[in-house]
Amino acid sequence: MDGRRELHAALRGGVQVESVFAPQSMEGGALDQELRALLDECAAAGAEVLLTPPSLLERISYGGRVDQPVAVALPPQRRLSDLRLPGAPLVAVLESVEKPGNLGAIVRSADAAGVAAVLVADPATDLFNPNAIRASLGTLFTLPVYAVSTEEVTGWLAQQGIQACVTRVDAQATYDTYDFRQPTAIVLGSEAWGVSQHWKSSRQQAVRLPMQGHADSLNVSVAAAILFYEANRQRRQPGA
Repeated sequence: MDGRRELHAALRGGVQVESVFAPQSMEGGALDQELRALLDECAAAGAEVLLTPPSLLERISYGGRVDQPVAVALPPQRRLSDLRLPGAPLVAVLESVEKPGNLGAIVRSADAAGVAAVLVADPATDLFNPNAIRASLGTLFTLPVYAVSTEEVTGWLAQQGIQACVTRVDAQATYDTYDFRQPTAIVLGSEAWGVSQHWKSSRQQAVRLPMQGHADSLNVSVAAAILFYEANRQRRQPGA
């Protein structure tokens, strides 16, 4: 991973950082106080800190950023059985979302809207792809995010008593008619194919976002943010 904000989030999320390659100096020839404090925090957590010339940082960073630290860390090992949920939880289920940037953006929106956890079902991309980490602003490390199978997710939701709100372009109901005040999983499918057959039974309610123009769907990260904040709005209403 690279970036100060992302590295700080990883430390806050308890990620084991093994090595940090940091800029040798900033403008004026000295490290700024913020970066120095971050590197000290990494060292205190057991990471090896290596001051690195710009030419090398450019080669190992994502996007060639020479003013940002680059870290080597162990991916968090998370099990769904360890997840502890609040009362009337709101969770997100992302099935086979292909683009890491979309995955990261959805996690960022979930963090902002108070979603308790993100379950990545049948992952089609690496959860910790650099694009995903950067798009999430590091919230991939601080929000509970799990890579699981779709079968595991559906069984877990039933066990937890969580209803599934499935997004489908062919749904009859619109998203604003759904009652998100109950324990709910918002289910979004892949950019290309939508949700799989696992989410098309009569036991699961499907919703759509009204489309007024020529396009038949929104980017999955945009759709996710709309649904998260509709759920957030309903839950903040008096008496919710």
